Amino acid sequence: MGIKYMKHLKFFIFLCILTFSVSCGQQRKYIQYKVKKGETMRVIAKKLDMKTRDLLRLNPDVGRKPEVNTLIIVPSKQLKNKGVNKDGFKEDEVIVSNTLNSDDEELKAALIAEKEKQKELLILELEKEFKLHEVKKGDTFYGLTRFYNVTQEDLIALNPELIEGLKLSQIIKIMPLEASVGEESFLYRDEIEEGIALKIAILLPFRAIELDTLSGEEIFENSRLANIVTDLYFGATMAIDSLREQGVEIEVDVFDTGRNSTEINKILSENNLDENDAVIGPLYSEEVRFLADKLNVPIVFPIYSPKQVAFTGKKIVKTAPNKQLFKDKLFAYMQDTFMDGNIIVVGDGKVDSQNDAAKIREILQSNDSINSFHIIMAEDGYIKTEKFTEVLQPNMKNTVVMATNDNIIVASAINSLISLPEETTATVYAFDQISVFNQIDNLKLAQLGFTFVSDVYVKEDSFEANAFNFKYKAKNGTLPSSYATKGFDVTYDILMRLASGNDLDTTFKEGLSYRLESKFDYTDNTLKISENKGLFILKYNVDLTLTRIE
Repeated sequence: MGIKYMKHLKFFIFLCILTFSVSCGQQRKYIQYKVKKGETMRVIAKKLDMKTRDLLRLNPDVGRKPEVNTLIIVPSKQLKNKGVNKDGFKEDEVIVSNTLNSDDEELKAALIAEKEKQKELLILELEKEFKLHEVKKGDTFYGLTRFYNVTQEDLIALNPELIEGLKLSQIIKIMPLEASVGEESFLYRDEIEEGIALKIAILLPFRAIELDTLSGEEIFENSRLANIVTDLYFGATMAIDSLREQGVEIEVDVFDTGRNSTEINKILSENNLDENDAVIGPLYSEEVRFLADKLNVPIVFPIYSPKQVAFTGKKIVKTAPNKQLFKDKLFAYMQDTFMDGNIIVVGDGKVDSQNDAAKIREILQSNDSINSFHIIMAEDGYIKTEKFTEVLQPNMKNTVVMATNDNIIVASAINSLISLPEETTATVYAFDQISVFNQIDNLKLAQLGFTFVSDVYVKEDSFEANAFNFKYKAKNGTLPSSYATKGFDVTYDILMRLASGNDLDTTFKEGLSYRLESKFDYTDNTLKISENKGLFILKYNVDLTLTRIE
């Protein structure tokens, strides 16, 4: 819906309400009033000795906290009773004063036209400072927050009137222009085709027959796979429920693939999986490759596996970025931001570590403002503190990049860095928050401003996260695990894209998307393989929270 159409719609609505008010108000006089700084509709209504809701009815396209200089309609009789020069009203604030009779259409049209002109000018002014959005049919807070990567709290803070919910054709502020992360033009816009119906198949190794003789406690205490599969499935069902609530008709068939490759042939022979819009699963890589040779529908691989690098089928959708992409993400960030200071790379002497150190040197050698560059390799399996004191500079920006996944080397390096003299500080970077860093006290990582690449990021206090956690616990009796959230994100993203009525490849070209904790970016499809490249760069804060810096 365009701005022009929005104006005509609002004109019609306003005219209807105004005509009703006039005919019932026995030819009351109305004038325009310019809102002053700090005034709300409640404050103005109080000055006029009228109810706020009546003032809002006269101004249906104005929120409870209008911008300064907004023109609103007020009853002149009310002003006359109060005195034009009293209670903060000044004569120069009255723009138009005329009698609006129910048969005086020309005068009413002129009044509305003037108001719309002022509104358009206000929008033009707002566009200089804010990213704006016109509310369309089907818009939800969830959709807007995912599309623009903001929280519902952010939107309400900029648009207090949203406390009453979204209204068709509203123009709302999304974010200050300087706060934009520069991705708006590449963001996928969620759209649901009216009357859309989808059919999907979920293939997971529930191993129901094999586990049938065990109690639930025995299954989940002894089988990590059982926990992963169950959580993925529960998350997927939450996504399906969410899409159904938005009007999408979804038919779901769930198949137990059993232990590795024991049931996949039977499932394929007894069911026409090509009738589905997409197949989510299976989890075993050999089953994925097998299905890719048999089916003509998208096969969505919902988790990360080191073996996914061998997936070359055009129908396979790899939802988790491969580990080389993590390195590439940090390399690109270094090239853009590492402009000065003292750089130290910590390695373990292995080929991968040496290659990474050489790559970092190559990236940074063109930045002549970098004071020095050092590579420290482990001796006897760990990093001695002296190694750092020899190269770290006091009162200078010291950046340490961990180019190793070795537990002992990383732990010894972190312990050495937090014991440095007060005048010598360092910030630590890593390609990933791998298990080795999970074994280190987060307080130590926060002390070093630990910065790393991740494929997940969620604001724990966000409206979306809290709403999902609440619904998930109400349905399943426990808070969601990371796999449950992953199951939701993957399923919701795929189904929402299919709900547009387009095929997945088309939607992948239209932009990246943000869900609860995942970023899905399939836009780079140069190799004709659908592989998610959505990654974040996160930093530990001293209060142990995380900040997304890219």
